[in-house]
Amino acid sequence: MTELNLQEQKELLQLARNTLETYLKKGSVPDYSTNNKNLLRKAGAFVTLNKDSMLRGCIGNFFSNEPLYKNVQSMAIAAAVEDPRFRHVTPDELNHIEIEISVLSELETIKSLDEIKVGVHGLYVTKGYYRGVLLPQVATEYGWDRDTFLSETCMKAGLPEDEWKKPGLKIEKFSAQVFHEE
Repeated sequence: MTELNLQEQKELLQLARNTLETYLKKGSVPDYSTNNKNLLRKAGAFVTLNKDSMLRGCIGNFFSNEPLYKNVQSMAIAAAVEDPRFRHVTPDELNHIEIEISVLSELETIKSLDEIKVGVHGLYVTKGYYRGVLLPQVATEYGWDRDTFLSETCMKAGLPEDEWKKPGLKIEKFSAQVFHEE
């Protein structure tokens, strides 16, 4: 995974902030263009919105046919108005919202649970129509060990917490470059 430098991170965070402000106040997406190859590459991304240190919205995808910068714009809007766990973010809340962006590596199916490194890998589990994802930083924030991380990801998917111990569950790992507004 190609790492973004500090300037590219700041540029994406400012783009996400401008996109949220424009969308929530005017209902449109601001025009933006760049020649930066890192921002033009196709990559999955999650945008997390926190308000007063509490989750306010988080939406992302692993695959995008759009450049990274456009994906970040789309996910910022989705985190604000499409996360079914929360009411829509309002313009009045913007000054209290902190934006975090996670740029994702490709998914990799694990062959052994020993491959999962807490704090380094995020998890994506699927079984039938059930699917759930937790970003790498979630396990660290809650102080989970590997088994708890697996259980929590299964429950996020709507599966029993011990589903990871049974056959038929597909477990994929990924890494993320995570950065947020100061």
